[in-house]
Amino acid sequence: MLKKILIGLLVTIMILTALAYMTGNGFIITAVQKTYLVGYKTANVNDHNVFETRKIVTGAAQNLSKHPQYNTAPFSKALTDNLERNNAIAYLVLKDGQILSEHYFKGYTNRSKTNSFSMAKTVLTLMVGIAIEEGHIESFEQSLTDFIPEFKSDPLGSKATLANLSLMNSGYEWTEKYYSPFSPTVKLYYGPDVESFLLEGEFSAEPGSYWEYSSASTQLLAIALLRSLQKQNPEQTLSNYLSNKLWLPLGMNDDALWHTDEQGLELTYCCLNTNARNYAKLGQLMLNNGQWNERQLVAQSHIKKMIQPDGHSGYGYSTWLSINRQPSYYWFSGHLGQYIIIIPEHNTVIVKLGEARETIEANDTFRETELPTLIQETIKTLPNGG
Repeated sequence: MLKKILIGLLVTIMILTALAYMTGNGFIITAVQKTYLVGYKTANVNDHNVFETRKIVTGAAQNLSKHPQYNTAPFSKALTDNLERNNAIAYLVLKDGQILSEHYFKGYTNRSKTNSFSMAKTVLTLMVGIAIEEGHIESFEQSLTDFIPEFKSDPLGSKATLANLSLMNSGYEWTEKYYSPFSPTVKLYYGPDVESFLLEGEFSAEPGSYWEYSSASTQLLAIALLRSLQKQNPEQTLSNYLSNKLWLPLGMNDDALWHTDEQGLELTYCCLNTNARNYAKLGQLMLNNGQWNERQLVAQSHIKKMIQPDGHSGYGYSTWLSINRQPSYYWFSGHLGQYIIIIPEHNTVIVKLGEARETIEANDTFRETELPTLIQETIKTLPNGG
């Protein structure tokens, strides 16, 4: 009897698997293999091990110097509880460009590569700013269809600009959900051909009319950027461009990895994999208004544009904003509690990386509780109160 049940179960699984691939839903099988079958309910910070990746090559490392008071400030109970409750794996603070505090948890180290998730969105918009400065793109106001003519016949898509994609008000039809296997976000993450999938979509709202967080919009922006770069060099990749324009000049301490789909396209709305020290350098670059070692890597005007609200008080160009708080700050944000937080008033950058954010399904809860507590308690550790 047991043998018959097992055979029946196996046949059922085979039929369901075949149906999934026949109906274009094979990504569900891939998602299950890369999450549930390895003990997770969603994507995880180490899943570069089960994805195709492309290297972002570095060169000679420029080590961040340690602050004279490196790791001397005690943590308050509130800070310790915050990090534990929100599953921190790394916590690093730069003060005046030097490492003031650096702690790792759960076996992670200062060399551990982990997934940025949506912090990559901010990195992509930095790359677009460089491409504008170099003349590959005219401006953020350039029409999307100049790069992706496939949307010229879409009455709403034909009105969208690159700015709309970065600001998350493009009107592209999308639902951002991470835990439903039938979500388009899951298909974007695990599907074999991201570009084809997105080009089959459509715009359902007037560009600029309302804000809707959308990984699809970022990936469309990446496709536009890549096509603009490949006009000059057909062999160009987004990973190589990031390497040449930021990774090498910032003197990152290790090569990074970027997830790709089966066609070799980087998943730019997520999935940049590097360590806390390198994430900190990206935050310091923003704090420095795009300058590094007296070299302007990103135009100052572009950085200022990224951190100003435009249609949404809490979001700029691929950058989260809290400009009305005391102190004001802005940040890169990732799915499982990955943050690069920049606090200009205190000349401080905080990097917190996590394995799972306790409040992930509570929408704004982490923005109202976790982040303010993390920031206020970190400020207390700064020399002379900041």
